[in-house]
Amino acid sequence: MTKVLYAKDYVDKKNKELIEKVKNLKSKPIISIIRVGNDYGSLAYEKGIKKTAEKIGVQVDSNEFSKDSSEEEVIERIKKLNEDKKIGGILIFRPLPENFNEEKISLALDPKKDIDCMHPVNMAKVFSGDVSGFTPLAPKASYELLKFYGYDLKGKETVIINHSNVVGKPLAMFLLKDLATVTICHVGTRDLKKHTKSADIIFTAMGRAESLDDTYFNEDAIVIDIGTSKNKEGKYKGDLDEKSVDGKISAYSPVPGGIGSITNLLLIENVVNYY
Repeated sequence: MTKVLYAKDYVDKKNKELIEKVKNLKSKPIISIIRVGNDYGSLAYEKGIKKTAEKIGVQVDSNEFSKDSSEEEVIERIKKLNEDKKIGGILIFRPLPENFNEEKISLALDPKKDIDCMHPVNMAKVFSGDVSGFTPLAPKASYELLKFYGYDLKGKETVIINHSNVVGKPLAMFLLKDLATVTICHVGTRDLKKHTKSADIIFTAMGRAESLDDTYFNEDAIVIDIGTSKNKEGKYKGDLDEKSVDGKISAYSPVPGGIGSITNLLLIENVVNYY
């Protein structure tokens, strides 16, 4: 029987911990959001963050800029938020307008308030193997969910299907910390099945809805699905074909109801921990 690694119990437990922590603080935590334009994805993300923050007792300070705002205006606002001691974290929505220099924007952030791990200093810590501070959220959520369900990573053969700076590479640092053997697959990988069929745990973040069926895995495989994209019916699904693998692998995290349910919570946790 295939186990479905739902995030609900983890989320409920973490919510209770954070609510209690906020109650014991002298002042209400504040997260500052910077959004340039009205990108649909950013608006949806903001709505989700506000919902999570409200549940925990964290105030959301929204800083909205029109699409034709200048880079200098945004940087000036970032500097003001850096200096405001009441603000516990700053989140800059991406993608930014094409005429913006993302590196310049990230360098304007105070690394101590960089809750989305955008500043080069925080990224450098992660890539040096230090995942104790700010890290990209999807890799941390994947690691946390596995640990919540009691899986041991030591000595396990793991495969990551993604080599980006926000998922694949930082996720490898989390796994190496626990002495897992890590293989990273990407567009240049010639035989993906060769790697996935021999792996104990597979992490996928391709963004190709329901493209991985049971032929990619062995019967003891655990699949952590980080991908989200629209399938043929227009529904948001993960990379895993859940119907195909049901009863044929050991466990998997679902989409929705899995990794995506945890990321906003970890973001708000970063804010709370500032105080």
